[in-house]
Amino acid sequence: MKMDVQDRRRMILARQHLTDPAGPEAVCRDLNGIQAQFASYARHALAIRCREALGEHWGAGLVKAWTVRGTMHIFREADLPLFLHRDRTHFLRDLDRMTEDPFASRDRKLAFSDFILDCISRGIVKREDLRTACREHGMTEREEQSFFDSWGGLLRAMTEAGMLCYRADADRTFQLCPPFVPMERDAALLEQARRYFTAYGPATVRDAASFFGMPQKAVKGWLDRLPVTAVRCGDRDCFFIDDGRQDLPEIPRCILLSGFDQLMLGFEKKDGLFLDPAHLRNIFNLGGIVLPCVLLDGQAAGRWKRSGRRVEITPFRAVRAREKNAVEREVRRWFPDAREILWIE
Repeated sequence: MKMDVQDRRRMILARQHLTDPAGPEAVCRDLNGIQAQFASYARHALAIRCREALGEHWGAGLVKAWTVRGTMHIFREADLPLFLHRDRTHFLRDLDRMTEDPFASRDRKLAFSDFILDCISRGIVKREDLRTACREHGMTEREEQSFFDSWGGLLRAMTEAGMLCYRADADRTFQLCPPFVPMERDAALLEQARRYFTAYGPATVRDAASFFGMPQKAVKGWLDRLPVTAVRCGDRDCFFIDDGRQDLPEIPRCILLSGFDQLMLGFEKKDGLFLDPAHLRNIFNLGGIVLPCVLLDGQAAGRWKRSGRRVEITPFRAVRAREKNAVEREVRRWFPDAREILWIE
């Protein structure tokens, strides 16, 4: 079976809920979560995929923890067994484990993990409030470098152990995890792969390997066990799982993708499906940041940045008048309080 590249883009945009919106939990379920290093990016990535505006309590039923590729994601609380599965390998440091590290002993980590759980159960849920409580409880300055390390520390070790997780809709605020039984690693990865080839397909083996940070051999093993359909798109073999969608929406003139958007992260970035490799460093910078992208007719044509009540647009190519109007309509749709839209030439 053959497929046109633009038809492939159209199918993926619908499966990503960018043209076929859904509720927050369905979006997070289908996309294997929303990457969430930055709260504002994560909220926008979810908002542009939801059929209704996100209200004050949009995080109900969602949590935040380190999952795919060992990076922070928002996902369904019901999926804690899936993403906090057994035998996860995130290349954790000693600081991020319940083991002795250069700053704290294992016994002190265990003691303070019990104290932190007690604090959260009593309503002390913000990271800085927990830090203050631990200081008052006898945490030394040296131990603080372990327990509250900016890249994880004891709080990450407790998250990895399924004791606590971040609230999705509140920055650096924790909640206790409900009791759950972690899935076995093989079953969990296969389920994540099933969701990937349903929501990101048609995708190549390289795409999936890049998304999961796994060897291509592992992806091929999943394909052998999943009900995938193979298509030839251009010079690439692609795979997807039929989700029953019919009459796919047309590709919109403009979509304002979030920073670290799942659409940018879901595919091998050098293959050019949504981003011309010539513009790679305009979105994937050398500092490891994935910047917010302007899609025009399904292709990255610029990036955007919000600074207070000003939104800056930096195009990668000449933008026609009707394209410019479409971009500005989207800016006003998502940022109605913006006073200025500035085009950076």
